[in-house]
Amino acid sequence: MAPRLESWCSAPSVIKGGRAIAIKADNRDAAAIDKAVDDAATAFGRLDILVNSAGIWRAAPIDTLSLADFDETMSVNLRAPFIASKAAAVHMGEGGRIISIGSNLAERVTDTSLGAYSASKAALVGLTKALARDLGARGITANVVHPGSTDTDMNPADGPHAEHQRQKMATPRFGKAEDIAGMVAWLAGPEGRFVTGAALTIDGGANA
Repeated sequence: MAPRLESWCSAPSVIKGGRAIAIKADNRDAAAIDKAVDDAATAFGRLDILVNSAGIWRAAPIDTLSLADFDETMSVNLRAPFIASKAAAVHMGEGGRIISIGSNLAERVTDTSLGAYSASKAALVGLTKALARDLGARGITANVVHPGSTDTDMNPADGPHAEHQRQKMATPRFGKAEDIAGMVAWLAGPEGRFVTGAALTIDGGANA
């Protein structure tokens, strides 16, 4: 299934005192990403925060990893954050935040078959550091959050590879989505205003 930013409504709606819209865009399509960012900025008059969170996993040893799988991994995990960040920066002012979801596997490749995935997430760190330099004078920060094993549909805590992952962790349990969201919210909030160009790892000590 193609990674998408799904849409359920076409106009701003009120959620717990705030306003929200959902915009459908295939993040492999540069024009669709640009339009989604522009539409969000038009709806609210500006952009304050961009979170690049879509990602895919294509695992195979280097001798069997297809070029198509490598290219798609880079398109979704690296190219799309570049396009979205470039588009969002146009609409951001002082206090803007760009936060990308990386992986602890960018820092330490603990298994085989991770060539495409780890390369894409390591490159995301380099992109983020460059964004921090390019946008810092405008008061815009850019950071990466590196989750470790997190209980999601892509990598469930009761999945066939879960125990293998737990054995590598200092605290042998999977993270929860709210663990990662808490760090993202901190970076997006006032306490994170002086953090930029950083890669923050939340992995239960798997990389310790």
